[in-house]
Amino acid sequence: METSAVAGDQDQQWLLNCLSATLDPNQEVRSFAEVSLNQASLQPAAVLLKHFIKKHWQEGEESFELPAVSSEEKEVIRKLLLSSLDDTHRKICTAISMAVASIAAYDWPEDWPDLLPFLLKLITDQSNMNGVHGGLRCLALLSADLDDAIVPKLVPVLFPVLHTIVSFPESYDRYVRTKALSIVYSCTAMLGVMSGVCKTEMFALMMPMLKPWMNHFSIILEHPVQPEDPDDWGVKMEVLKCLNQFIQNFPSLAESEFLVVVRSLWQTFVSSLRVYTRSSIEGTEDPYAGRYDSDGAEKSLDSFVIQLFEFLLTIVGSAKLVKVIASNVRELVYHTIAFLQMTEQQIHIWSIDANQFLADEDESTYSCRVSGALLLEEVVSYCGREGIDAIIDAASKRFNESQQEKAAGSTVWWRMREATLFALAFLSEQLLEAEVSGLTSVRLGELLEQMITEDIGTGVHQYPFLYARIFASVARFSSAISDGVLEHFLSAAITTIAMDVPPPVKVGACRALSELLPKANKGNFQPQMMGLFSSLADLLHQARDETLHLVLETLQAAIKAGFLTASMEPMISPLILNIWALHVSDPFISIDAIEVLEAIKCSPGCIHQLASRILPYVGPILNNPQQQPDGLVAGSLDLLTMLLKSASTDVVKAAYDVCFDAVIRIILQSEDHSEMQNATECLATFISGGRQLMLVWGGDSGFTMRSLLDAASRLLNPDLESSGSLFVGSYILQLILHLPSQMAQHIRDLVAALVRRLQSAQIAGLRSSLLLIFARLVHMSAPNVEWFINMLMTIPSEGYGNSFVYVMSEWTKLQGEIQGAYPIKVTTTALALLLSTRHPELAKINVQGHLIKSDAGITTRAKAKLAPDQWTVLPLPAKILTLLADALIEIQEQVLGDDDEEDSDWEEVQEGDVESDKDLIYSTGAASLGRPTYEHLEAMAKNQGDDYEDDILCVSDPLNEVVSRP
Repeated sequence: METSAVAGDQDQQWLLNCLSATLDPNQEVRSFAEVSLNQASLQPAAVLLKHFIKKHWQEGEESFELPAVSSEEKEVIRKLLLSSLDDTHRKICTAISMAVASIAAYDWPEDWPDLLPFLLKLITDQSNMNGVHGGLRCLALLSADLDDAIVPKLVPVLFPVLHTIVSFPESYDRYVRTKALSIVYSCTAMLGVMSGVCKTEMFALMMPMLKPWMNHFSIILEHPVQPEDPDDWGVKMEVLKCLNQFIQNFPSLAESEFLVVVRSLWQTFVSSLRVYTRSSIEGTEDPYAGRYDSDGAEKSLDSFVIQLFEFLLTIVGSAKLVKVIASNVRELVYHTIAFLQMTEQQIHIWSIDANQFLADEDESTYSCRVSGALLLEEVVSYCGREGIDAIIDAASKRFNESQQEKAAGSTVWWRMREATLFALAFLSEQLLEAEVSGLTSVRLGELLEQMITEDIGTGVHQYPFLYARIFASVARFSSAISDGVLEHFLSAAITTIAMDVPPPVKVGACRALSELLPKANKGNFQPQMMGLFSSLADLLHQARDETLHLVLETLQAAIKAGFLTASMEPMISPLILNIWALHVSDPFISIDAIEVLEAIKCSPGCIHQLASRILPYVGPILNNPQQQPDGLVAGSLDLLTMLLKSASTDVVKAAYDVCFDAVIRIILQSEDHSEMQNATECLATFISGGRQLMLVWGGDSGFTMRSLLDAASRLLNPDLESSGSLFVGSYILQLILHLPSQMAQHIRDLVAALVRRLQSAQIAGLRSSLLLIFARLVHMSAPNVEWFINMLMTIPSEGYGNSFVYVMSEWTKLQGEIQGAYPIKVTTTALALLLSTRHPELAKINVQGHLIKSDAGITTRAKAKLAPDQWTVLPLPAKILTLLADALIEIQEQVLGDDDEEDSDWEEVQEGDVESDKDLIYSTGAASLGRPTYEHLEAMAKNQGDDYEDDILCVSDPLNEVVSRP
């Protein structure tokens, strides 16, 4: 390590010596230094120079190391770098440009005022084209980091120069013109950001420059896209990026000039499809896939086409500009579907790697195929019925064309058919909604049925991707397809899983099964289920990564649909447990496996069989945690928690006998935060399932209770890292709910510990969960909420006088960050209860109000350091009223927009589902004279919302009625 550091310093010293020597008056010394630097360019000189600047240029930076470069040396280096920007070697020029940009981040403009004048002079000197190249390369790097103070002054001077360069292809090569356009793009992007702050000034700045640029953009785009010519693609791509910025940031200015480029844009679109078809889809010409220029910019045909779609997306998404192309929307959709065809490269990759096929499908990987589909989605969204008719009309035409190609003996007829189905499936949600609303001129189901049944007899081995797409399309449009056709394809999918067919076909079959099995007639398909589960089990042995996820997802769907019987459990559970064990450190696969096991647990007659497999396995792991591989202990706790959720008392008791003491020890002894989090959740689930009986199971109720309190004590230790305590809120809640008489004597100490833990908490989720406990304690103390306030006032809090001041300061500050419908409701209504007490302490407390907005324009990082956020100060009652008003407005908006869901979110509280809380309430001095507070608290615990893992407690809460109906 030391040797490499010494070598690095020696290299940097050599570089500094060479740079200085190039300024030596002795010609021989200069020549030798220049030769040395040229030789160094064969090695990572750029990296070395950038590393030197980063480490030694600016004192005070995090990466700075001694020795520092002196002011005199800085001056020498800056002059030398600028004088070398016209180097004939492209790599050296790029390295120097990067170095200039690195130094400019520290020195410009204050300590390097002559940088921009020098660069502007350099790029206007046509007698020195190497200098033009170097200056533009440097400006391109600088323009990405220009701020709002520089750009308005720079643009009036720079843009005319750049326009001259772009307008004269006979004088400037395409690389230089591309770089000039990239600078226009960067500056326009910054002007667009500024237009939100100073709109009038920016519009006045851009207005005189817009027309000449739009005219020349039209000239560039009117020339057809050329095959195997990445320089042509590069120029046009930068034009499209600039146009995108003009239209997004200055729509009213750009609209008047947009007609100038429409015809040329269409020429680019149509000609690019011809080139894309030959290059990428057919593979007869070079698409330059995965290649980059000397500056690291991608030069592929795909990147150009994607940028073209991005610009078209902007046009279609503009209410004004979409009218310009409205008359041609059918042609736009028709051509776009052709872009969605699988490329030769995709077919090759996906044929040999089903995982990649599935990953690209699921993740909508950045590609022309996905970009084109997004454009179609925008057409449906912004063109209404006309857009929907255009989609269906184009799909019908492309389907008919593929039929004609097939009849003519073409071997690639299936590509357009697959692309058409892909487009329709991508838009399935919008198209189905449109049909329900009566916006489609044809019955969607009939069109789909014609397309998918046409090829059902076609060879599955010859056209695997078409079959895969047909199965996936059936899944997407199941609600529009007739029952008979659905049953036919469901039966075909079940058969396909057991056949020797290409992997993509099985991928499509799994998708169809996942969607169709939950809706299937169980009586019709139950006889086939043993065979299906056997086939899926076989697939699990072959699958990996993405395909493993898909097969597990399919199994889960089949089990949740009710097709698994107790006699099938021995065939599936051991296999899934083995997969879980093999992938316990993979969060995605292990979660998938646990979800399948949870579905098995919920199937009739299966939970005891499953418990008999899980407990003997996880018991030894949890009792000897130090001897286990990474991730196995945390994973085993997850598995155990899953088994305990909603389990019968005898299953909870069996798990208690094997694992309870081990879970306690892990919380008390482990330093692994994942283990602590999962053990906390597991312990909360034990309490929820075992309740008072759990104290009896151990034989010594006092010892069990002390163990639970010891666990709480460690989790609430303010010195423990926040991550380890993340789920302590859920655990504390279960203690209060289900062991009220035992917790009564500890309530004050508990609240004090909660305050201390809140003060040291660094994670927003932990802070929110602790505040939720305080809110629940407020509800619990009603109608004598004053008691809760008085208790907090008697607990000291460093820096705040008492804990009530501290808790309210934090609560009102963080209320807006609390997430999830239920936590928001509980905390909001608790604030209302506190306010309703009119306790004299409320008026004495001042808390953080609202953010004071700055008028200093765009806030850069430098400005933020100099002028941090400032807030007003409000009396606590005023702040609470503000929070309540905000909540009320949000609730009213939700009710107006979503009346139908309101009643389905919450059920009635069931009588007899909770235990008495009188011991806890009376022992702590809060006289409970109103409505039963424990039912409220129990219901709160069972409605924690999306933020909490203890969803086993999900039942209803009467408090929802308070806030759901304004």
